[in-house]
Amino acid sequence: MSNIEEIEIKNIDHLGIVAGIVDSIGLVEIINEYCGKESEEKISSGQVVKAMILNGLGFVSSPLYMFSEFFKDKPCEYLIGKGVKAEYLNDDKLGRVLDKLFLKGLTEIFLAISLNVKEQFEISSKSSHLDSSSLHVHGEYNTSLPNVVIDNINGDNQIKTPQTIEITYGYSRDHRPDLKQFIIELISSGDGDIPMFFETASGNQSDSSNFAKIFSRYKEYIKDSDSLMVADSALYNAKNINLLSGMKWLCRVPLTIGIAKELVSTLLSTDFIVSSLPGYHYCKR
Repeated sequence: MSNIEEIEIKNIDHLGIVAGIVDSIGLVEIINEYCGKESEEKISSGQVVKAMILNGLGFVSSPLYMFSEFFKDKPCEYLIGKGVKAEYLNDDKLGRVLDKLFLKGLTEIFLAISLNVKEQFEISSKSSHLDSSSLHVHGEYNTSLPNVVIDNINGDNQIKTPQTIEITYGYSRDHRPDLKQFIIELISSGDGDIPMFFETASGNQSDSSNFAKIFSRYKEYIKDSDSLMVADSALYNAKNINLLSGMKWLCRVPLTIGIAKELVSTLLSTDFIVSSLPGYHYCKR
C-alpha cells in the first residue's frame, strides 16, 4: 500500500490546454532563437514568456513580485518544461526577459510567431484587417531611454537607442481624454480573425499617418500579392493611396470628402441592390 505522505497534488485546471497550444505554435523555440540561451540559465526566455501567458490566462490578478506564488501549486515541469521550478520565475528574471524582448523587437518577434502559426495551421491571407485602439494609463511616464550597447563588432561597440513610444495625450477611443495613453495597432486575418501583426504607437499618433505604412510592411512578410487589405476610412487620403500603389485594398471613403458626401446624399433606396449577405445592400456607380 502506498504511503499517503508521498502523494503530491498539483492544480492544472485549464492551463494544460493553454500550454499545449503554446507548444504547438512553437512560441518557446522562436523566442529562444531571437533572445538566445545562456548556458547556465535555469529557465529560458521562451519558457518565461510561456509562464507569463499561463499566468495571464489563469484568471488571477497579482503584481509581478507574486508571480512565482501562482506556480507553487502548479506542475511547472509539465506545463513549462523539464526541470522548471516555481522559484525560477521571480520578478528579476521576468524583468530581464522583458528587456531582451524589447531590444530584439516585439513587432518582429510577434510577426515571426504569427507567420509560423499561419503556415502550420494553413491560415488564409486572402484578406487582412487593420485597426487600432487606445489604452489609457494612470500616472506620469518618462519614456526617455539611455543608449544601449547591442553588440561588439571588431572591438567597436555598436550603440543603438531603442525606438520608444511616447505615452502622452491624444484622441481617446475609451473616452478618457484626461489621461495619457498609447496606441495598439493590430492586423488580423480574415480567416479566423487570427492576430498576425502587432505594433504599439505613441498616444498622439493618428491612424491616417501610419495605416498605409503598416500594410506595406506586413505585405512584404506575408508574400501574398493577391491579399486584400481592409481598414476603416482613416486609410483613405492622397498620401496613403500613393503608398498603396500596386496593392489590393478596401476602405470606406470618408464623408469629409465633398464628392463622397454629395453622392451619399443623392442616393435613393431604390438604387441599392440586395446583397447575398443577410442585412446588407450595395449600390454601384
